[in-house]
Amino acid sequence: MYQQVLDPVADSLGWSSLVAALPLAVLFVLLGGVRMRAWLASLIALAVALAIAVWTYGMPAGQALLAGSEGAAFGFYPILWIVINALWVYNITVATGHFDVLRRSFAQVSDDDRLQAVLIAFSFGALLEALAGFGTPVAVTSVMLIALGFPPLKAAVLALTANTAPVAFGAMATPILTLGKVTGESSDTLGAMVGRQTPILAVFVPLVLVAIVDGRRGLRETWPVALLCGAAFGAAQYVTANFVSVPLADVVASLVSAAAVVLAVRLRPSAAARPAPVAGGAADEPTPEFAARVEGRDEGRDGGRDGSRGADPRAEVARAYAPYAIIIAVFVVCQIGPVRDLLDRATRTFSWPGLHLTGPSGKPLALPTFTFNYLTTPGTQMLVAGLITMAALGVGVRRAVRAYWTTLVQLRWAIVTVMAVLALAFVMNASGQTVTLGTWMAGAGGAFALLSPILGWLGTAVTGSDTSSNSLFGSLQVTAANKADLSTVLMAATNSSGGVLGKMVSPQNLAIAAAAVGLDGREGDIFRRVVLWSLLFLAGMCLLSGLQSTAVLGWMVP
Repeated sequence: MYQQVLDPVADSLGWSSLVAALPLAVLFVLLGGVRMRAWLASLIALAVALAIAVWTYGMPAGQALLAGSEGAAFGFYPILWIVINALWVYNITVATGHFDVLRRSFAQVSDDDRLQAVLIAFSFGALLEALAGFGTPVAVTSVMLIALGFPPLKAAVLALTANTAPVAFGAMATPILTLGKVTGESSDTLGAMVGRQTPILAVFVPLVLVAIVDGRRGLRETWPVALLCGAAFGAAQYVTANFVSVPLADVVASLVSAAAVVLAVRLRPSAAARPAPVAGGAADEPTPEFAARVEGRDEGRDGGRDGSRGADPRAEVARAYAPYAIIIAVFVVCQIGPVRDLLDRATRTFSWPGLHLTGPSGKPLALPTFTFNYLTTPGTQMLVAGLITMAALGVGVRRAVRAYWTTLVQLRWAIVTVMAVLALAFVMNASGQTVTLGTWMAGAGGAFALLSPILGWLGTAVTGSDTSSNSLFGSLQVTAANKADLSTVLMAATNSSGGVLGKMVSPQNLAIAAAAVGLDGREGDIFRRVVLWSLLFLAGMCLLSGLQSTAVLGWMVP
């Protein structure tokens, strides 16, 4: 049995917070400064967290190792289980050549690579986030961008940057529903509040994407379409979250924003006059095996690999879109109340063997509780979608198994990284390091409204999940709000809204992105490309939260 301690260093919350932050500091310095491979940096940071847990917080070594083992298990199931099956479906489409058909279909919407980035990374990525979440949109959209000719590094940066505004409502609003459970607030009210924060962020994300693709020229030439896409997404997300259905917020917003881009391109063909990029550049090149797998599927076809061949038959185009239609259908069916309840009967919950934890007050913690939701997890539903896709595309068992093995090889280092990072997060949570940091920040009084998004950002950066961040800091946000006489709904919702911005710098997501685009070991390069955007958006969210806590924007709080 271990009881958490908040201030083990000189009985000072401030000094204890400095020590508690060391594992995160080590992780990000090794990634961004030393350019160390993510899996190795994660293991070193995990060792630091274990050392602090045992020698500073006085946690028994056995309990610390057990907490790490639970985190590693959680990293594989359900998180990696989702990503592996999502990439398997993608690899099936690559193996059959239908991914090239899909690529050409997207290219026909616009041959402007800046608008392709917006349509795929933002709109289509948001749809994947709405249905599956947990890294799926980053894994899928990044390789779609490569297939269109984007350099691997830029494709990863675009996918990570786009995976922001939709995250709070991802996986059918799982983060919001979790936040409601841990805070006692209505999930509908929390969803409405988040729906008055992240839509503002959404307006700017497509503009940033075109800037990443083509700098100032990209902004100057395509800002009307990019702004329309962001505004359409934000408006649809706001309306759906506040007046229709919180779980459907991203589904509706993604479809509306995609329709807005297509309509704008049709009405303004001049906005689509920039040719697609040519992939390459020594600094951005993936492994030869990866390049052959992604780019070598059109060899021997009419027109080569540049997409200049004639139009694909409508039947082939329909089959190319079939996997994604199947994914949507499977996830929608599984969200129907009676179906979800039936599937949930297979869920099993148990306490992690040998792990016994209590909070600073002596109350038992829920951290050792592990849930095996065999049928309701998006990973299993993605596997079912993959099996149906096999039938739809005429893929035999041997070919599908070979694609699955390819997926596992592709993700081998990402698997190590994700499991190490989640082990790190669980050790920090179990020992009290994370609570020390949160409690210290919560002592800021009225200024906490400005700091609240940082707490959410920190939680997601560590765990890679807005849902986990809400589980970790949701109740702490409410406690701090009560102490500082702030709106509990605002502070709880802000944890989720701030958390979405930690997604792009999370080592878990960095590893998934690097593996997806064939740049294993280049996570540090990707981190340096996205961290400034993450911090810039975070500063904006802090300002918004601060203003919403005052009379200036207080009218936005439901």
